This record gives sequence, structure tokens and C-alpha cells, in this order.
Amino acid sequence: MFSLRKANATNQDSLLSSQLFDQGSFYKAFIRDLSKAKREVIIESPFISSRRIALLLPEFSTLINCGVKVIVNTKPIEEHAPDYSFQAIQGIADLQQIGVNVLYTGGHHRRLAVIDKRVSWEGSLNILSQNDSCEIMRRMCSEQLANQLIAFLKLEKYLT
Repeated sequence: MFSLRKANATNQDSLLSSQLFDQGSFYKAFIRDLSKAKREVIIESPFISSRRIALLLPEFSTLINCGVKVIVNTKPIEEHAPDYSFQAIQGIADLQQIGVNVLYTGGHHRRLAVIDKRVSWEGSLNILSQNDSCEIMRRMCSEQLANQLIAFLKLEKYLT
């Protein structure tokens, strides 16, 4: 009986523990998580900029070459501001060229990532476009929370 309680307490502790990052610390930690991915990476980012694609494209390419599925969900091109639509078009083309599965959701405004159904990132930072704004991202290491997020977003069908 003690081991069951201990296991449940440990599981609950992992659900309640997280780390916070800002725009200055996020990318280093996120790239470290990406480098450990073995199965899949899901990123939801409504905006795409050339600067962030240049930073993350080599990481995505390495993952795909190692057999990791990379999925990006963003807003449709016509919903991007005219000043940034060219960057989004070029960024999406670059992602697709290396094998990233790009999905589009109208009215998209979520900012999150799930890695190997184990590590989740959520917050205000646009992963594929952040530039000079003050942001926050929360990192959680929990299979239960990651699977809950995937189910809530109805993304299971893209992971098979």
C-alpha cells in the first residue's frame, strides 16, 4: 500500500512541477529539449519569421533525418499581417522542404510545443517568430499533461 501512495504522490508531484522561462532563456532550453526528441515534436505558433526559422530549421532538419516527426501548426497565410506574410510563406516553404508537416488552423493564437508526449511548453512566446517582446513560457515534464494537451488539440491523428 505504501508503494502505491508513493507512486501517486510522485505522479502528482510531476504534474505540479514546472519551470518558467522568458524570451532570454527559452530558446536555449527549448533547443536542448529538441535535441533529445526521439519520436515527435509538435509546435503551435501562429506567426512565423525568417529569424526564428533560421534558428530552428537546422534543429528540425537533424530531427527529421533521425526519424523524428515534426509537426507545425500555424495560421493560414491570408491571416498573417501583410508586412509579415512573405516571411511566413518562405518559412513554411523551408519547413516543408525538409519534411515538416505544416498544418493550418484559422484564428490560431496558441503558443505551445509537445515533445515525445512527455515535455510540454505553454505560454505567450511565439516559438517560430518571437523577436523583441517580453514573454513567458512554462515547461512541464509530464506524460499525463502532454497527452491531455494532444487530446485537447485533437492532434493524435497526426502522430500515427
